[in-house]
Amino acid sequence: MSVSVYDASVGVYSRLLASLETILDKAAAWATERKIDPAALIQARLAPDMYPLVKQVQVTTDMAKGTVSRLAGIEPPKYEDNEATFADLKARVAKTRAFLATLKAEQFSGAETRAIKLQLGPNTLDFIGKDYLLGFGTPNVYFHYTMVYAILRHNGLALGKRDYVG
Repeated sequence: MSVSVYDASVGVYSRLLASLETILDKAAAWATERKIDPAALIQARLAPDMYPLVKQVQVTTDMAKGTVSRLAGIEPPKYEDNEATFADLKARVAKTRAFLATLKAEQFSGAETRAIKLQLGPNTLDFIGKDYLLGFGTPNVYFHYTMVYAILRHNGLALGKRDYVG
């Protein structure tokens, strides 16, 4: 059985982002039920040197759209990073899912061997498509998604494996 780069990126990230939308809905409803200021949750973090929840959602979506775009050989869409509410965050996730839905499997032809160059601050990273997907893009998407889950769970939201996996 072979798995296409399209299925391993667009397919996987689309499902994960659908779960993220559900988790954000649960967080918003939970905050309302308990009269918790949503801004407190949106700015919550696990440790002082880690990103808050808002940035974790932003990076999750950035990594998902960036990874699939580079693998498809197109420029990733840019977002403003101005989300301040759960509704804003959910809209960002929905916008990312909508973008992923526009991509076609044919755009990923040759993606396994496509040269990908990333400029991260002063560092340049060079990848081949398969290594970029499996060793950089997907681990980063899952890391930041997991941090959203962990921040909300740490703050008392009842989430479980079923919420995480979808």
